[in-house]
Amino acid sequence: MPTRTLTDAARQFIAAFEQATDATARDCVVFEGESDDAADSADDGPGDDRVVILVTAGEMAEAIGPGGQHVRRVEDRIGRDVKLVEDADTAEAFVANALSPAAVYNVTISEDDETIAYAEVAEEDTGAAIGKGGENIDTARTLAKRHYDIDDVQLT
Repeated sequence: MPTRTLTDAARQFIAAFEQATDATARDCVVFEGESDDAADSADDGPGDDRVVILVTAGEMAEAIGPGGQHVRRVEDRIGRDVKLVEDADTAEAFVANALSPAAVYNVTISEDDETIAYAEVAEEDTGAAIGKGGENIDTARTLAKRHYDIDDVQLT
């Protein structure tokens, strides 16, 4: 399993998340439009100022809260958009979770020269899997690399 490094900001976001939700965060990726911080930040273009929190499997309901109130409380505290992704035991399930809210029918991992996850998504959910400006697919790629050393995630 790849080594992950967290910046001080990511650690602070995890602490705020856990305090506001009583759920456990397994990782945090900070997307900043104009950052060159390599460890747990991803440069994703101007205007992208979001935090992705990987939630321990089985704790997603607690993380979201009734009517989304827990995740909104976290967003208010940290002043950023927050996307939650539920952890999983397998690389395939992990990629499917990372592409949420898209309905993923199947994920196949190919390990030739590169490790690539091919996610089968319903045609009507392709836009949701990609996300505005590619945010969802970028999130899936970043998390899959950090947790399963997957080089790319592609939609089929």
